[in-house]
Amino acid sequence: MSAFPVQQFRDTLIEWFCREGKSYPWRKTHDPWHILVSEVMLQQTTIPTVLSRYTSWLAQFPTPACLANATEEQALRSWEGLGYYRRVRSLKAIAEVITSRHNGIFPADRNQLLQLPGIGEYTAGAVLSFAFNIPAPIVDANVSRVIARLDNYRDCIDSTVGKKYMWQRAAELVDPADPRRFNSALMELGQTYCKSGVPACLCCPIRQFCQAESPEVLPLKTPKALITRLERHDILCFHPGDGLKVLMVKQGENSHHQGMYRFPERTKDETAPFPVVYKQHYSITRFKVARTLHLVPADDIQPRPDEEFFPVASLESLPLPSPDRKAWCAIATMDFSALIQGKS
Repeated sequence: MSAFPVQQFRDTLIEWFCREGKSYPWRKTHDPWHILVSEVMLQQTTIPTVLSRYTSWLAQFPTPACLANATEEQALRSWEGLGYYRRVRSLKAIAEVITSRHNGIFPADRNQLLQLPGIGEYTAGAVLSFAFNIPAPIVDANVSRVIARLDNYRDCIDSTVGKKYMWQRAAELVDPADPRRFNSALMELGQTYCKSGVPACLCCPIRQFCQAESPEVLPLKTPKALITRLERHDILCFHPGDGLKVLMVKQGENSHHQGMYRFPERTKDETAPFPVVYKQHYSITRFKVARTLHLVPADDIQPRPDEEFFPVASLESLPLPSPDRKAWCAIATMDFSALIQGKS
């Protein structure tokens, strides 16, 4: 087999990207903070959702110092609806280090970037290539899919051997003359023509370089973990004293929603006597949750040490996970006086 024509591949891919590449706001900046924010948002959120939040979020925190000086609650509240809140905690930790140790200036060095909290090989490569135009490989789901098909790679890409191969191959392919556009093009190819499932091979701009025999079955991955179904029973408890208040609980460090506030949880037996005011279904990681919210009069509940009554008006500024915010928006349209009396 003849040697892979790397430079021809690079030129062809970049030429296609210059013609058809999409115009995203994070592709119009070389600011490493803005690049980092886009990469963190995009890790587990769809592009349309990120597009709806990226510009407004950066208007609130345009520099690392702005986020470093914000409270945790302000940071979490700003991230509502994007999910996976460890990402904004990581951004805040990075902002604090950049501000305190680097005088607000991002390092353009791989090793220094990897020393920042929460930054791994992918994010370091993205910042180096997109912000500083430094040749650095990046490997995400899109890039892995393109490389697996390009090389007809038949091992699981999420295995130790597979991950090593993907990073080595990405490093070989990245264009040293134009890494910014090359890496953008490689990712976009995986989002468009070389998408998951059945790819658009006949129209693919790099089809002449592709060795995949059955591209629709690539890349190979280890089987996914089974989905676990959970049943959750929460309480809605109003205190009608000096201004209407509602009982909430702040989530601890072992929670997916650390630092955020939720409606308190009780067992199914504990909530059985009380009327249901709201039901919802939502997913989080590998769990599918069926949630029931019960109205419990304040006289019938003993708040736990970590539970606290908050003024109803304060829920607008408190950080709530998306399911709780959605529940509260629905509840807020109801008649509070009727709810307090135990009627829906």
